[in-house]
Amino acid sequence: MEFTPFYEKKIECLHCKKSFSTLKVRSKNFRVAKSDTDFQPIYDENQVNALYYNVFVCEHCGFSFTEDFSKYFSPGVSEEINNQISSKWNPHNFRGERTVFQAIEAYKLAFLCATLKKEKFIVTAGLLLRLAWLYRSLKDNEQEERFMKMSRDHYIESYSIEDYRSTQMSDVRVMYIIGELSRRIEDYSNATRFFSRVIETQRTGGEAKIIEMAKEQWNLMRATREHVDVKTESEA
Repeated sequence: MEFTPFYEKKIECLHCKKSFSTLKVRSKNFRVAKSDTDFQPIYDENQVNALYYNVFVCEHCGFSFTEDFSKYFSPGVSEEINNQISSKWNPHNFRGERTVFQAIEAYKLAFLCATLKKEKFIVTAGLLLRLAWLYRSLKDNEQEERFMKMSRDHYIESYSIEDYRSTQMSDVRVMYIIGELSRRIEDYSNATRFFSRVIETQRTGGEAKIIEMAKEQWNLMRATREHVDVKTESEA
Protein backbone atom coordinates (compact mmCIF):
# COMPACT_ATOMS: atom_id res chain seq x y z
CA MET A 1 0.00 0.00 0.00
CA GLU A 2 1.42 3.33 -1.06
CA PHE A 3 2.01 5.77 1.79
CA THR A 4 0.44 9.20 1.46
CA PRO A 5 0.99 12.27 3.65
CA PHE A 6 -2.68 13.17 3.18
CA TYR A 7 -5.96 12.04 4.58
CA GLU A 8 -9.44 12.76 3.27
CA LYS A 9 -11.80 14.81 5.39
CA LYS A 10 -15.55 15.23 4.92
CA ILE A 11 -16.69 18.84 5.16
CA GLU A 12 -20.18 20.31 5.25
CA CYS A 13 -20.41 23.52 3.26
CA LEU A 14 -21.35 26.48 5.45
CA HIS A 15 -23.38 27.92 2.60
CA CYS A 16 -25.23 25.15 0.72
CA LYS A 17 -24.96 22.53 3.53
CA LYS A 18 -23.91 19.80 1.09
CA SER A 19 -20.98 17.53 1.95
CA PHE A 20 -17.74 17.29 0.01
CA SER A 21 -14.30 15.79 0.51
CA THR A 22 -11.03 17.65 0.85
CA LEU A 23 -7.44 16.67 1.55
CA LYS A 24 -5.70 17.53 4.78
CA VAL A 25 -2.06 16.93 5.65
CA ARG A 26 -1.22 14.46 8.40
CA SER A 27 0.44 16.41 11.21
CA LYS A 28 3.45 14.05 11.31
CA ASN A 29 4.13 14.80 7.65
CA PHE A 30 5.00 18.44 8.01
CA ARG A 31 7.34 20.09 10.43
CA VAL A 32 7.92 23.82 10.70
CA ALA A 33 11.69 24.32 10.66
CA LYS A 34 11.37 28.01 11.50
CA SER A 35 9.10 31.00 11.03
CA ASP A 36 9.78 34.15 9.05
CA THR A 37 9.46 37.52 10.76
CA ASP A 38 5.86 37.89 9.55
CA PHE A 39 4.98 34.45 10.99
CA GLN A 40 5.25 32.57 7.67
CA PRO A 41 6.00 28.93 8.51
CA ILE A 42 9.09 27.58 6.76
CA TYR A 43 8.74 23.83 6.34
CA ASP A 44 11.55 21.30 6.18
CA GLU A 45 12.78 20.67 2.65
CA ASN A 46 10.75 18.20 0.58
CA GLN A 47 7.81 18.37 2.98
CA VAL A 48 4.23 19.12 2.02
CA ASN A 49 3.22 22.75 2.38
CA ALA A 50 0.22 22.51 4.71
CA LEU A 51 -0.80 26.07 3.77
CA TYR A 52 -2.05 24.76 0.43
CA TYR A 53 -4.88 22.88 2.16
CA ASN A 54 -6.24 25.39 4.68
CA VAL A 55 -9.09 26.51 2.42
CA PHE A 56 -12.12 24.29 1.87
CA VAL A 57 -13.67 24.78 -1.59
CA CYS A 58 -17.21 23.44 -1.95
CA GLU A 59 -17.39 21.56 -5.24
CA HIS A 60 -21.17 22.06 -5.38
CA CYS A 61 -21.62 25.82 -4.94
CA GLY A 62 -18.11 27.28 -4.98
CA PHE A 63 -18.30 28.72 -1.45
CA SER A 64 -14.78 28.67 -0.04
CA PHE A 65 -13.87 29.01 3.63
CA THR A 66 -11.48 28.09 6.42
CA GLU A 67 -11.95 26.92 9.97
CA ASP A 68 -11.81 30.58 11.04
CA PHE A 69 -15.10 31.45 9.30
CA SER A 70 -18.15 31.84 11.51
CA LYS A 71 -21.24 29.75 10.83
CA TYR A 72 -23.49 32.81 11.02
CA PHE A 73 -24.82 34.39 7.83
CA SER A 74 -26.44 37.79 8.24
CA PRO A 75 -29.72 38.43 6.35
CA GLY A 76 -29.26 38.73 2.60
CA VAL A 77 -25.72 37.32 2.55
CA SER A 78 -26.67 33.87 1.22
CA GLU A 79 -28.54 35.49 -1.67
CA GLU A 80 -25.52 37.66 -2.45
CA ILE A 81 -23.22 34.62 -2.45
CA ASN A 82 -25.65 32.82 -4.76
CA ASN A 83 -25.67 35.77 -7.15
CA GLN A 84 -21.94 36.49 -7.09
CA ILE A 85 -20.48 32.98 -6.83
CA SER A 86 -22.80 29.96 -6.92
CA SER A 87 -24.78 31.02 -10.02
CA LYS A 88 -21.49 31.40 -11.92
CA TRP A 89 -19.81 28.30 -10.50
CA ASN A 90 -18.72 25.59 -12.90
CA PRO A 91 -18.73 22.55 -10.59
CA HIS A 92 -15.26 21.17 -10.02
CA ASN A 93 -13.34 20.08 -6.97
CA PHE A 94 -10.09 20.85 -5.19
CA ARG A 95 -9.99 17.50 -3.43
CA GLY A 96 -6.70 16.34 -4.98
CA GLU A 97 -3.15 17.44 -4.29
CA ARG A 98 -2.80 21.17 -4.90
CA THR A 99 -0.17 23.16 -6.70
CA VAL A 100 0.79 26.59 -5.44
CA PHE A 101 -1.39 28.08 -8.19
CA GLN A 102 -4.43 26.08 -7.07
CA ALA A 103 -3.73 27.16 -3.50
CA ILE A 104 -3.67 30.80 -4.63
CA GLU A 105 -6.98 30.31 -6.45
CA ALA A 106 -8.51 28.75 -3.32
CA TYR A 107 -7.37 31.62 -1.07
CA LYS A 108 -8.67 34.22 -3.51
CA LEU A 109 -12.04 32.46 -3.58
CA ALA A 110 -12.05 32.37 0.21
CA PHE A 111 -11.24 36.09 0.40
CA LEU A 112 -14.11 36.88 -1.97
CA CYS A 113 -16.48 34.72 0.09
CA ALA A 114 -15.26 36.27 3.34
CA THR A 115 -15.82 39.75 1.92
CA LEU A 116 -19.36 38.94 0.76
CA LYS A 117 -20.10 37.22 4.07
CA LYS A 118 -18.68 40.18 6.01
CA GLU A 119 -16.28 38.08 8.03
CA LYS A 120 -14.13 39.80 10.64
CA PHE A 121 -11.15 41.81 9.43
CA ILE A 122 -8.87 39.50 11.43
CA VAL A 123 -10.04 36.64 9.16
CA THR A 124 -9.63 38.51 5.87
CA ALA A 125 -6.24 39.85 6.99
CA GLY A 126 -5.04 36.28 7.56
CA LEU A 127 -6.20 35.14 4.13
CA LEU A 128 -4.43 38.07 2.45
CA LEU A 129 -1.24 37.44 4.41
CA ARG A 130 -1.18 33.81 3.28
CA LEU A 131 -1.61 34.95 -0.32
CA ALA A 132 1.44 37.16 0.16
CA TRP A 133 3.38 34.13 1.45
CA LEU A 134 2.36 32.03 -1.55
CA TYR A 135 3.47 34.72 -3.99
CA ARG A 136 6.72 35.04 -2.00
CA SER A 137 7.36 31.34 -2.66
CA LEU A 138 7.04 32.13 -6.38
CA LYS A 139 9.37 35.14 -5.99
CA ASP A 140 6.61 37.36 -7.40
CA ASN A 141 7.61 40.51 -5.53
CA GLU A 142 4.92 42.72 -7.03
CA GLN A 143 2.04 40.47 -5.99
CA GLU A 144 3.64 39.69 -2.63
CA GLU A 145 3.86 43.40 -1.82
CA ARG A 146 0.32 44.00 -3.07
CA PHE A 147 -1.14 41.39 -0.74
CA MET A 148 1.08 42.40 2.19
CA LYS A 149 -0.29 45.93 1.96
CA MET A 150 -3.88 44.69 1.72
CA SER A 151 -3.28 42.40 4.69
CA ARG A 152 -1.67 45.21 6.70
CA ASP A 153 -4.66 47.47 6.03
CA HIS A 154 -7.10 44.77 7.17
CA TYR A 155 -5.05 44.18 10.33
CA ILE A 156 -5.23 47.90 11.07
CA GLU A 157 -9.03 47.76 10.69
CA SER A 158 -9.12 44.73 12.98
CA TYR A 159 -6.95 46.51 15.54
CA SER A 160 -9.08 49.65 15.47
CA ILE A 161 -12.34 47.80 16.20
CA GLU A 162 -10.75 44.95 18.19
CA ASP A 163 -12.50 42.22 16.23
CA TYR A 164 -9.57 39.87 16.99
CA ARG A 165 -10.87 39.39 20.53
CA SER A 166 -11.71 35.74 21.26
CA THR A 167 -9.24 34.59 18.56
CA GLN A 168 -5.69 33.28 18.91
CA MET A 169 -4.36 36.73 18.02
CA SER A 170 -3.43 38.89 21.00
CA ASP A 171 -3.10 42.68 21.11
CA VAL A 172 0.68 42.34 20.96
CA ARG A 173 0.70 39.97 17.98
CA VAL A 174 -1.70 42.18 16.00
CA MET A 175 0.38 45.29 16.69
CA TYR A 176 3.56 43.42 15.77
CA ILE A 177 2.26 42.08 12.44
CA ILE A 178 1.05 45.57 11.50
CA GLY A 179 4.51 46.91 12.27
CA GLU A 180 6.32 44.14 10.40
CA LEU A 181 4.15 44.31 7.28
CA SER A 182 4.50 48.10 7.31
CA ARG A 183 8.29 47.70 7.48
CA ARG A 184 8.27 45.26 4.57
CA ILE A 185 6.26 47.64 2.36
CA GLU A 186 8.50 50.53 3.50
CA ASP A 187 5.80 52.38 5.40
CA TYR A 188 8.29 53.27 8.11
CA SER A 189 5.96 55.69 9.88
CA ASN A 190 3.43 52.97 10.74
CA ALA A 191 6.20 50.45 11.35
CA THR A 192 7.75 52.76 13.95
CA ARG A 193 4.39 53.51 15.54
CA PHE A 194 3.34 49.90 15.99
CA PHE A 195 6.75 48.48 16.93
CA SER A 196 6.88 51.17 19.63
CA ARG A 197 3.51 50.05 20.97
CA VAL A 198 4.71 46.44 21.11
CA ILE A 199 7.92 47.37 22.94
CA GLU A 200 5.97 49.49 25.45
CA THR A 201 4.04 46.38 26.56
CA GLN A 202 7.17 45.03 28.28
CA ARG A 203 6.32 47.35 31.18
CA THR A 204 3.18 45.31 31.82
CA GLY A 205 4.70 41.88 31.15
CA GLY A 206 3.88 41.60 27.45
CA GLU A 207 4.78 38.61 25.27
CA ALA A 208 8.57 38.47 25.61
CA LYS A 209 9.30 36.70 22.30
CA ILE A 210 7.17 39.12 20.26
CA ILE A 211 8.73 42.10 22.06
CA GLU A 212 12.21 40.83 21.17
CA MET A 213 11.14 40.35 17.56
CA ALA A 214 9.83 43.94 17.47
CA LYS A 215 13.14 45.24 18.83
CA GLU A 216 15.09 43.26 16.21
CA GLN A 217 12.93 44.53 13.36
CA TRP A 218 13.08 48.08 14.75
CA ASN A 219 16.91 47.89 14.66
CA LEU A 220 16.86 46.37 11.17
CA MET A 221 14.57 49.13 9.95
CA ARG A 222 16.78 51.83 11.48
CA ALA A 223 19.90 50.34 9.89
CA THR A 224 18.16 50.12 6.51
CA ARG A 225 17.02 53.73 6.68
CA GLU A 226 20.49 54.95 7.73
CA HIS A 227 22.03 53.04 4.80
CA VAL A 228 19.54 54.62 2.38
CA ASP A 229 20.23 58.10 3.82
CA VAL A 230 24.01 57.65 3.45
CA LYS A 231 23.63 56.35 -0.12
CA THR A 232 21.36 59.28 -1.01
CA GLU A 233 23.85 61.81 0.39
CA SER A 234 26.75 60.22 -1.50
CA GLU A 235 24.81 60.46 -4.76
CA ALA A 236 23.84 64.10 -4.21
